[in-house]
Amino acid sequence: MQARQESDNEGMNVPPAGWSIVEDHHLEKSFTFPDFASALAFTNEVGALAEEAEHHPDIHLSWGKVRLTLWTHTANGLTEKDFALATRIERLWHHASGPT
Repeated sequence: MQARQESDNEGMNVPPAGWSIVEDHHLEKSFTFPDFASALAFTNEVGALAEEAEHHPDIHLSWGKVRLTLWTHTANGLTEKDFALATRIERLWHHASGPT
């Protein structure tokens, strides 16, 4: 799988709202929660989505906050799999927790 090129900013390679493309290499977003338990529950749901997609984000969990970083290690950059998983995570976020 090839990494996304800088000219690929159209169509499928546009991140969902709130996600940032960092250094043209990975997607990143932070989510906030009222407590640790809620953040942990969201992390576990993201983990289930990642397992299903066979695509695993880097996850940083702290009290009331989860930061997700997505990139395709085999391509050393972004691929459509990253944008697809970000979209699925965003749907989960809006459905399960809602923005805070």
